[in-house]
Order: sequence, then C-alpha cells, then structure tokens
Amino acid sequence: MDETLQMIAELCEAHGPSGYEGPVREVVRRYLDGYAEISTDRLGSLIARKAGDSKGPKVMLAGHLDEIGMLVTRIDDEGFIFFQTVGGWWEQVMLAQRVVIRTRRGMVTGVIGSKPPHVLTADERKKIVETHRMFIDVGVGSRAEVEDLGIEPGDPVTPICPTERLGNPDYVIAKAWDNRYGCAAMIDVLRGLRGASHPNVVYGVATVQEEVGLRGARTAAQSIRPDVAFVLDVGIAGDVPGVEKYESTTKLGSGPCVLLYDGSMIPNQGLRHFVLDVAKQEGVPVQHDAMARGGTDGGQIQLVGEGVPAVVISVPTRYIHSAAAVFHLGDYQRAVQLVSALVRRLDAATVEAFTN
Repeated sequence: MDETLQMIAELCEAHGPSGYEGPVREVVRRYLDGYAEISTDRLGSLIARKAGDSKGPKVMLAGHLDEIGMLVTRIDDEGFIFFQTVGGWWEQVMLAQRVVIRTRRGMVTGVIGSKPPHVLTADERKKIVETHRMFIDVGVGSRAEVEDLGIEPGDPVTPICPTERLGNPDYVIAKAWDNRYGCAAMIDVLRGLRGASHPNVVYGVATVQEEVGLRGARTAAQSIRPDVAFVLDVGIAGDVPGVEKYESTTKLGSGPCVLLYDGSMIPNQGLRHFVLDVAKQEGVPVQHDAMARGGTDGGQIQLVGEGVPAVVISVPTRYIHSAAAVFHLGDYQRAVQLVSALVRRLDAATVEAFTN
C-alpha cells in the first residue's frame, strides 16, 4: 500500500461519528505534525495554520472529521443493544452490517439485527425495517454480560469496512470516505506547501459535527475569520444504474467536481470562475455537480463576519451514507493538485476581487 493510500486507510478506518471524532483527529494531527501550527477549538475541530505571507489573506480549507454512525441508548435483559442514529442513515443499508462499539475499555464487535424474514408477514416484507426495530447483537445472553464488556448508553458505534483496492486498482472501497476525503486532501495540500512560498496564510481545518448540522465549521470559522474558503467534501456519483441524468452526471475517474449549488450554500461566483480558470491552466479535468438537498460546511462558513466567499471542491463517490463507499484515486489526486494550485495563486488582490 503506497503512502497516500496508507494515510487514507488510517483516516477512513478510524472510529469517529459526530461528537466522537477524537481518534480521527489524532490521525490528522500526526500527519500534520511538523508541517503547520496545530490547535483545536473548544468544540473539537483541529486547526492547522501554515503562514506564507503573514500579511496576506486567510485561506480556509475545510474537511469534516465526522462520519455518520450510531450511539447506544438501551440494553435489554437478553443483552440486545438498541441505538440512536447519528447523521443521515437510510434504514435499508443498515441491516446485517458488522459494527464496532467504542467503550471506555476498548472496542466490541457486533452485528445489526432485526426480526428474521421467515416470520415476517407478507405486508411486513414490503416495508423497510425502521431503526427502532433494529438492535445490535454482540454475542451474549444477558444485560450483565453486555455490561461486563464495558458497554454503556452513550457509547458510539460505526460500521466495519477495511480499505482496499478493487478490480481496477484505482477504485477503492472504504468506510467514512464522507468525509475523510476532505481531511486527507487538506493534509496533502498543507504537506505539499512545506518549504514553498504562497501569498497568504492557509488554515487547514478538520471540522467536527458536520453530519448533524455543520456545527464545527461555524465555531472554527468564527475563530479564524477567513477571507476565502474551500470546502472539501464528497459528491454523489451518477455513474451507477438507476441514477438519472437530472439527478447526477458525475463519473468516477473523470476528475474532481465543483459544486454549483447545495442545500446550504450558493458558491461565490467570482471564486467559482477562478477555480475553473485555474483548473484549465493546470490541465485538471473538472466536473459540475449540484445537490438540491443536504448541505456542506460552506453553509456556515460563508455566514461568518461580513460574509466569506466559499466554494465546494468534491470528488464523486458511490454509496455515501452507507457502510462502504467507492471512489477513484485519480479524482482524489487531481483534487489535491487543483487545491494546491489555487492556494499558490490567492494573493490579496485576487481575493478582494471576489467580493467587489
């Protein structure tokens, strides 16, 4: 496994649902050690500062640490564990998934179960099983045995999915690519700036609690007060059966995406055009995407102070908000190339023009 994929695997396999991002934050911190000044805000977002021209504009690169997950809410007398979802799950992708529960004493493996299909009525078979009818089975027979394992209400839960290359080695399957992509890209951009001049101060931010309301982006941006922001998050790939052209046209392997619209933000048009111009100069193929529902950290960042020009640069991803996502390494590498080129060009006059 090469160095880039090794970092991606460590980030994706780390356990970090919204509000419980600590293990992922420590991976980010380790990879940025020696490349930037690192701090955290009081909500838990990591902020890595890399100064080029200390009098230049403040450029924020934001990728969120958290993944969708669950948390333990109740344990019954027979040792079955009930849970609350954290973030936007679709019930149909949850059943029979292997999961891990993070306790204060360590990790415990389980599986999400429900009433067996053999005893469902004909009407029940036609319906999606709702989460309140699901449970986690950790292979014990009583509440006392669950408690002996150290499991208690409030413990976070995530799916299990090792990171690996698929049939075409540029295609990779991983857990939590939404949004360990943003964290990985931010790390690679900052590491690439080591020893390089750039006419600005770059703030690489790994935000918390994006999946439950873009919360970490708000506190981090209030702390930084950026002049311009790039949100690094995944996009929805439209290259699978059943997805219509009006829903998504992006394809794996065809380059990063510039988001035209999402449910939380309309990008600054001057900044968006600047991104497209730089992509052309750099020879980076760019796709366009729009997301009618849902939002990104840009929705909060753009509202800080007098307003922040912001745009989302994503990579197309299959099967987001499930236990396993599929993405293309070439899209990731081109996204890093593009964001690095943008940072090198963002001087004070260029940034000021976005809001003139």
